[in-house]
Amino acid sequence: MLVFSAETSCDETSVCIMKEDKTILSHIIYSQAIHTKHGGVVPELASRAHLEILQQITKEALKESGVKLNEINLFSATCGPGLIGGLLIGSTFTKSLSIGNSKPFIPINHLEAHILSSFFNNEIKFPHLCLLITGGHTQIYFLKNNNDITLIGETIDDAIGEAFDKVAKILGLSYPGGPEIEKKALQGDENSFKLPKPLINDDSSNFSFSGLKTSVNLIAKKNIIDHSFINDMSASFQKCVGDILTIKLNRVIAELYKRNTEDLSVSVVGGVANNDYLKKCFKNIEEEKNIKFIYPPKYMMNDNAAMIAWATILKHRNNHNLNFKPNPRLTVKE
Repeated sequence: MLVFSAETSCDETSVCIMKEDKTILSHIIYSQAIHTKHGGVVPELASRAHLEILQQITKEALKESGVKLNEINLFSATCGPGLIGGLLIGSTFTKSLSIGNSKPFIPINHLEAHILSSFFNNEIKFPHLCLLITGGHTQIYFLKNNNDITLIGETIDDAIGEAFDKVAKILGLSYPGGPEIEKKALQGDENSFKLPKPLINDDSSNFSFSGLKTSVNLIAKKNIIDHSFINDMSASFQKCVGDILTIKLNRVIAELYKRNTEDLSVSVVGGVANNDYLKKCFKNIEEEKNIKFIYPPKYMMNDNAAMIAWATILKHRNNHNLNFKPNPRLTVKE
């Protein structure tokens, strides 16, 4: 069985052709550089870029894989959540391919694809905890199995990746902000600035990063933003984020231990999971709690079509629905 999948939920245009045995015949990710000068994603520009590049990289993927379009068995695309323009373009394009070749179309939830991405290269033991950290989402899910997924905590305002991007913009760094802050933090003192840690004393498993971003902005306005300030603030901000995630995860794990889930495993997925400093924070939890943290392959961390194809193969191959309408606020349960 061959699956063709497309991912166009934000500012990456991606297609993948994957065999049922997980062999990837072609996987292309096109990152839209046009947003760099704006310091963030401009939805209209993202939609236009998807429209311009999607057909081109599809042709490249077919050529690279040696597969003919009529040999594809299933077509799938991200149908939410995300920017509605991108979702419409990716899903409409892929639906057209499915209709033209008389093959099924399968709508895929972007968040669920992220959650399942660590299943690709790891043997998952249930119950399982998943921390999803991306530019648009910060969430904790509890999985009894890969069909029983419950949201137990999320951000009430900015997502973690969005906070990195906004702080980077305050400091005059380029977009995307996460890699820039991580790089500058290596040369800074993480104890230079005392920053707030919103909701760490709250009993819920929710997050908040808006106040942290505002605090950085207020401090920046009172200082000269030179190399030293940028490095020190980057390090202090990154440490604060690491502390927040550590505190919240430790609390969730401790609560789950009370329910006799000692064999709990934990995955960290999404683009922000690439941050090496945060990985060290998770490594500390791993050693203290004697609990294993796992990650997807690196090429499945940022937005990509391989995780869409994998989600299709893993659990959605029979969920044909050509009439599914893209939903920018789609949740895992929908």
